[in-house]
Amino acid sequence: MFDDVRQAFRDLLRGTPPSGDARRSIVAQMRETLVQARLGLDDLRKGLEETRARLKRERLELDTVRRRKELAQGINDGETVIIAERYEKQHAERATLLERKLENQEAELAMVEREVAEMNAEFKLAAAGGTPGVSAGAPPRTPTDADVEEAVRETMGDSAGLRDELDGLARARQRASAEASADEKLAALKRRMGK
Repeated sequence: MFDDVRQAFRDLLRGTPPSGDARRSIVAQMRETLVQARLGLDDLRKGLEETRARLKRERLELDTVRRRKELAQGINDGETVIIAERYEKQHAERATLLERKLENQEAELAMVEREVAEMNAEFKLAAAGGTPGVSAGAPPRTPTDADVEEAVRETMGDSAGLRDELDGLARARQRASAEASADEKLAALKRRMGK
């Protein structure tokens, strides 16, 4: 998903016209694309936290199985030891896989955070009248902070509006997630009750 957002942003950068209403339109589209990128970043962070929680649970299960195995060995309960060893192996494999997944997600998050920061800088430059990704030639005009603030206000209103929009999207997403979770729990309960 994030690759599509990144590509859309790059396409918009390539098509930035020099001035006028067309430029404002492109900058507004860049803003929307940046909002989507930030939401994608939030999804990556959420996935990372979920993986951390799963890894923590898996490690707890592994510790429990190992304790049970030790207790069974202490009372010479061979059958329980064999079962505990099987579960110990399963939990250890899952923990190892989750550790790898966590490392990959952390690396991906760091990369995407850098890319979103670059997209944000390019957006601010474009909004201020600069040309992001300028090719070789005349040095680009470096906009001042006042230029950036004025262009951003002109293009998308004050940042509170963007913040409100992001917050609204996040709340809607959380609400949909909570509803889906409640529906899953209700379905599971109905299955258990045989309805």
